[in-house]
Amino acid sequence: MRPVITSLLDTDLYKFTMWQTMLHRHPETQAEYTFVCRNQSAYPLSELASEVNEQLDHLCTLTFAADELTYLRGLRFMKSDFVDFLQIFRFQRVFITARPEGDKLEIVARGPQVHVMAFEIFVLALVNELYFRRFDKDEAKQEGRRRLQAKIDTLRSFSKEPARRNPFEFFDFGVRRRFAADWQREVVMTFKREVPQYFKGTSNVLLARDLNLVPIGTMAHEYLQTYQALGVRLRDFQKAALEAWVQEYRGDLGVALTDVVGMDAFLCDFDLYFAKLFDGLRHDSGDPQVWGEKALAHYAKLRIDANTKRLVFSDGLDIERAIALYRHFADRTQLGFGIGTNLGNDVGLTPLNIVMKLTRCNDQPVAKLSDSPGKTLCDDMTFLAYLRQVFNVQACKRHTSSA
Repeated sequence: MRPVITSLLDTDLYKFTMWQTMLHRHPETQAEYTFVCRNQSAYPLSELASEVNEQLDHLCTLTFAADELTYLRGLRFMKSDFVDFLQIFRFQRVFITARPEGDKLEIVARGPQVHVMAFEIFVLALVNELYFRRFDKDEAKQEGRRRLQAKIDTLRSFSKEPARRNPFEFFDFGVRRRFAADWQREVVMTFKREVPQYFKGTSNVLLARDLNLVPIGTMAHEYLQTYQALGVRLRDFQKAALEAWVQEYRGDLGVALTDVVGMDAFLCDFDLYFAKLFDGLRHDSGDPQVWGEKALAHYAKLRIDANTKRLVFSDGLDIERAIALYRHFADRTQLGFGIGTNLGNDVGLTPLNIVMKLTRCNDQPVAKLSDSPGKTLCDDMTFLAYLRQVFNVQACKRHTSSA
């Protein structure tokens, strides 16, 4: 068996930032994460079950190396006690199971949240890599390099356009859906070398360290969803989660995710206090222009200069879509574009649309009411209906997304 994961830094930064917050504030929380494939695979994912189990066995032998811990300690928002915890951390195999379920692959991580939450990105990366090992890797990389060069040519052509008030900046968000680890490294290295004026970082902590890039990331849906089950009034869970984040990071990592119950419900909670404390907002579902206009209107209503804030787009982007959004918003606010699948898995093969989402917390259901119908996720329809009622969210949305 050739291991897919060889370093525990080979994951997204936001896993560490959420992990630290939960360790400090709610270390007793129990959680369940469930793997889902949203699209049709070329062959049944159930065929990968035995290989996935071998990879999970290997993953549970890994620990953080001394130089990896030193790197994490050098990030000013990482607290020393959290890094001390990572020094003794090891994944526990008893907390995760993988088995075939018909044609599907069932993977569930269940246990103390601070022991199971970090499984997510590693599981998605290893499922992807195992899946694509059955295709012609050399042919895929050759096609990938052709497409990569086309992206660079597009950016060079874009560079001839007149300057706008705020710069164009994009980041690699590709760990969880990458074609392979070595391909992600090649893509990131190529962008850093060829278009450093635009390419500003990666969510992959290992690549950020190795390639001297800025590690990018703040929070994901699981962080806010957890607060649906932590004893606060359900209507107040977003405010409780944002307040805990502010107290944990005190000015660092100030981009808030907006679509756990939809943008409209989020903005009802994102008052002047939070709007001043957070540096900006992240889009992950629904029409990005509609979302951006709502964000700008909200800042204007609060009499906040949007040019002091940042909108980060991260839903189903490619270079062309990012540039189009940049042209639309660049003179009114700062921008950032996190591109995942289209950077890390654009090799001529159909990517898997896979996620591993928080589904239960403290033996209660949790949910995401996305601005894109296909991204709504909950295994309890009663709770989903109640959440919609509490936040006055309609059951049907008009916006769609490729996820």
